[in-house]
Amino acid sequence: MRMEALDAELVEAARGGSGPAFERLVGRHQQAVRGFLRRTCGDWSDADDLAQETFVVAWSTLGRYKGEASVRSWLCGIAWRKAVSHQRSRNRRLGRDTAFTEAAEGAATAPGEEERLDLADALSGLPLEQRAAVSLCLAADFSHAEAAHALDLPLGTLKSHVTRGRAKLLEVLGQRR
Repeated sequence: MRMEALDAELVEAARGGSGPAFERLVGRHQQAVRGFLRRTCGDWSDADDLAQETFVVAWSTLGRYKGEASVRSWLCGIAWRKAVSHQRSRNRRLGRDTAFTEAAEGAATAPGEEERLDLADALSGLPLEQRAAVSLCLAADFSHAEAAHALDLPLGTLKSHVTRGRAKLLEVLGQRR
């Protein structure tokens, strides 16, 4: 509970224009945000860029944070929207590219049996929503309620994504073994 109280104090100070308070918030939550984005995006450089964008948006929209959920959930919600937007942009860009790019995209979305050796490869085969739900609930120790808030999903939908994503991961990893 003390962690949430400290976050609340830092949010209030940052709303008042305190750069150092916001820097402390970033320091407290950047690992969670980066980890979530790295697992969700699969590409560390994209994830790090999106994390930076997340904190820029957080700084500019801090006045809209209502404190209904934890700061970590709020930040991961912003990160999720950034990841979805990034994925949509990427898909549009790939759709306009040459046949070579389309062939490469097909290979990236349907990993072969050898590429499914580790969890990162198995995660990349999940639909984006399932990957995000699994990343938050199983890897980042978010409660279902926190993850549902961060991803702006109904609780039941989030639980379905976690259940289906976990089952697919177990299936993929089990087939290889």
